[in-house]
Amino acid sequence: MNTVADIEDFIVRTGLGDRAAFSSLYSATSAKLFGICLRVLNNRAEAEDALQDVFVRVWQKANSYVVNGYSPMTWLITLARNLSIDRLRARKISTASIEDVVELADSGPTPEAAAVQSSERTQIDNCLGELDVDHAASVRGAYLDGDTYQDLADRAGVPINTMRTWLRRSLAKLKDCLSR
Repeated sequence: MNTVADIEDFIVRTGLGDRAAFSSLYSATSAKLFGICLRVLNNRAEAEDALQDVFVRVWQKANSYVVNGYSPMTWLITLARNLSIDRLRARKISTASIEDVVELADSGPTPEAAAVQSSERTQIDNCLGELDVDHAASVRGAYLDGDTYQDLADRAGVPINTMRTWLRRSLAKLKDCLSR
């Protein structure tokens, strides 16, 4: 049975390109991570694909893992859960055949709605301009580009909890600015 320290060691060594450590990490954690993927996706084949994606991501991102005293399984489980949820969301996207579409109507806003949206967009841009440059970039990344908190934290070079605090405080400032 592997300990928390063993799994952390496997992750750190994987980040250095150690294939044997990666193999040991897979052996130690794949069953649990597969169970998480299967529980989210409820489809064995998709769960197997998701597990493969998880370990591809681990291989790519292990060098960014920070030993912080928390369980390394938390990092791995979060990765498996998020990738599985992404697959679940992608599964729900359906498209209609062009033959099935009888009439193609302009679904864009009316001229009046476009003017209101433009005014609101200007107000939001002005309020974002009042934020610290890094904080505004993080808000745009999280809420407009769909970046994860971890990606934003890595990009800004801050811990994830600091990123969450930046975003929470920035949203409060935006709310105040937009209500003026």
